[in-house]
Amino acid sequence: MDHLWLEFAKKVHAIAETGLTFKNNEYDSERYEQLKELSFEMLSKLGNETTEVIRDLFAHQKGYQTPKVDVRGVIFEGDKILMVQEKVDGCWTLPGGWADVGLTPNENAVKEVWEEAGIKVEPVRLLAVMDKKCHNHPPTPWYSYKIFILCKHISGEIKPGLETLDVGYFEKDNHPPLSVERITQEQIDIMYNLSINKELMWCD
Repeated sequence: MDHLWLEFAKKVHAIAETGLTFKNNEYDSERYEQLKELSFEMLSKLGNETTEVIRDLFAHQKGYQTPKVDVRGVIFEGDKILMVQEKVDGCWTLPGGWADVGLTPNENAVKEVWEEAGIKVEPVRLLAVMDKKCHNHPPTPWYSYKIFILCKHISGEIKPGLETLDVGYFEKDNHPPLSVERITQEQIDIMYNLSINKELMWCD
């Protein structure tokens, strides 16, 4: 039920920000500001945080609301996949993160792999575009899409970066605990299947 209410709160916030962007008069502005504050109160109750903390979290989310984009690099070595250990939770995921403005998805994937795993890679092809809500991730304040790009190891030796504790190649069903906010076992299985079936791409 909390997950459902979180989705409601995110939709209310998106409606409020979009309304403030396209408002016609001061009365509309007042109503949409009230709606935005209501969304902050809802998120505050759901996340056991103060309204001030929630307001700061969304301080830069202005204008027409669109999903955030998370880009992941998918690198194989034989039947093993490259994973990095996140400092934030000590668990493992595919190298990647929020897309930077001004970089293409391919460029973002290359950058993230270099920063988190210490190797130079070359993008090969798009494997998947996923709506995070369609997969078994824990609830978050952000509505986001995930882009997975198959990459080829070009040079360098794997090593952790500023945001990672360790790096390694692991078998599909024999890896350390996953950072499920970032990657799920289902998604790893999908990456293996898509890398083998070169004509396929996942989209949901």
